[in-house]
Amino acid sequence: MVQTPNSKPYDLEDRCLKFARRLNSYILKLPKTITNIEHGKQLVRSGSSVGANYIEANESLSKKDFILRVKISKKEAKESRYWLYLTEPLGSESSERDALVQETNELMKIFGAILGKTK
Repeated sequence: MVQTPNSKPYDLEDRCLKFARRLNSYILKLPKTITNIEHGKQLVRSGSSVGANYIEANESLSKKDFILRVKISKKEAKESRYWLYLTEPLGSESSERDALVQETNELMKIFGAILGKTK
């Protein structure tokens, strides 16, 4: 766990888990159309993979493996954003989709910063 400047503990693994749970909740609320069902399946895979690969990065045995896993986490966050854009929420769920898209953008920036500092 990393300390932020304001001394609050910050755990990226936990943030990724919360992101995946928010995605699950969002997907369950989507109208059951063919496109939402298929895009939702992809979103579940990519969204949960963000955190799974970051956990793998933290358990890596080499710097090269760490970098690879963080790159995959970033890629999966970007893919999640794509699938979010393709979902068709009800009007009230559009704001949740926008918030999830924002979270994917932030996660991509975090992983990009980690990569920049690691190389």
